[in-house]
Amino acid sequence: MTSDTSNTVLMSTTAKLRGRRVQLVRQATALRSVREALVSLAGLTGRPVLNPLGDEVGRVVDVVARLYGNETYPPVTGLVVRVGRRRSFLTASAIGQISGDRVQLRSARMDLSEFVRRPGEVLLGRDVLDHQLVDVDGVQVNRAADLYLAPVGGRVLLVGVDVSLPTLLRRLGPRRWQARATPERVVDWQTVAPFAEHATDGPAEVRLRASRGALHRLRPSELADLLEDLGRSERQQLLAMLDPSHAADALEEMEPAELENLLREAPPERAARLVEEMEPDEAVDALRDLHSDEREQLLTRIPDAEAAQLRDLLAYPEDTAGGSMTTRLVTARREQTVAELRAELATSAEHRTEIDAVALVSADGRLLADIPLFDVAVADDRTTMGELADWLAQFGRHDAVEAGARLSEVAEQLVAARASSLLVVDEQQRPLGRILADDVLDYLLPARGRLHFRRFLQ
Repeated sequence: MTSDTSNTVLMSTTAKLRGRRVQLVRQATALRSVREALVSLAGLTGRPVLNPLGDEVGRVVDVVARLYGNETYPPVTGLVVRVGRRRSFLTASAIGQISGDRVQLRSARMDLSEFVRRPGEVLLGRDVLDHQLVDVDGVQVNRAADLYLAPVGGRVLLVGVDVSLPTLLRRLGPRRWQARATPERVVDWQTVAPFAEHATDGPAEVRLRASRGALHRLRPSELADLLEDLGRSERQQLLAMLDPSHAADALEEMEPAELENLLREAPPERAARLVEEMEPDEAVDALRDLHSDEREQLLTRIPDAEAAQLRDLLAYPEDTAGGSMTTRLVTARREQTVAELRAELATSAEHRTEIDAVALVSADGRLLADIPLFDVAVADDRTTMGELADWLAQFGRHDAVEAGARLSEVAEQLVAARASSLLVVDEQQRPLGRILADDVLDYLLPARGRLHFRRFLQ
């Protein structure tokens, strides 16, 4: 079988199995010739480098690959080889054949030079092996127990990563165990995102590899799980790949202690931007967990209007409706038509989880009614909000609570109204915000962590 045919088999099988975590033995090793070509990085390290006559000229120290290019599978660009007491770089073009127990050179002439890390290159053994990675399809954090290389199309490519415990234990055992190594639990490379510590011998570092599109397909709760499982450096890399609004959605799903640590670890400018993008009630919860000087450091980096809003919310006691409400509100006037309101709601789509009703207010801003979104959705476009409120009055409407109401009182009213939220008003009955059912439960059941419910139109 030609190398081009092997390439076709590999890529075709990958396309069929993409979208779920797979074992490489069912993918790149579907044919015997491809399976026999797989090379374990752990098994290759320390193996001899031979000239065409079979004489040993050095030993493999590490494998260099271009991790950050346009290729689906990163190509190997060279080897770090120990020749005597010296470590030198051997370019990939000099490699004639690579197998699990040796590297055969094309020519007796060796153009050895000092290894200098080029943009996009990493040392697979040093920078990726034993480091954390994100399995984007499996939505979990793993550790690279081994990496698998394969000769494809005249090049050597990084095609998969083994994340199994047996592989890790085998690596710690005698070399003869490694020689008999076979793939255990291997994730296709295109579905993972590797991380590592900063390199100390060059300007590059192993950065997040996953595409933004792959990350954006993950739900906020899935991203939150990944962030909680990653180490400090790794999760800051993951955050850097997300746009602030998407990252903020994930932060809202994190456990309070984990979120507190993340905000402390992040550069102040980034942490402030994330807090700014969070829903006001979630942002206030996060800020309360910080020390006063840390909180002030972030607030001074948030635009004045948003910072003032958060300061106002922080002024309310934590166990009151005002201290747990969100200020995301949609208000309407009596003369406004349902069609006009729907157009306004469309502009607030990103906050749909915080909005389940519309506050109808008078000319002076006092609350007249709280109209559920379901009733807005089924009403005729030409109906005015006043007419809709009058029709709903015969069935009653949600009660409102004042900002100083205790959360225990709010919980009782939520149960009585069979509602997922209640409006919070001031002493003049002007809407200030909305308190959501999950925020009440977060307070009443702190040991359970934050609870989040799917709401209307989510």
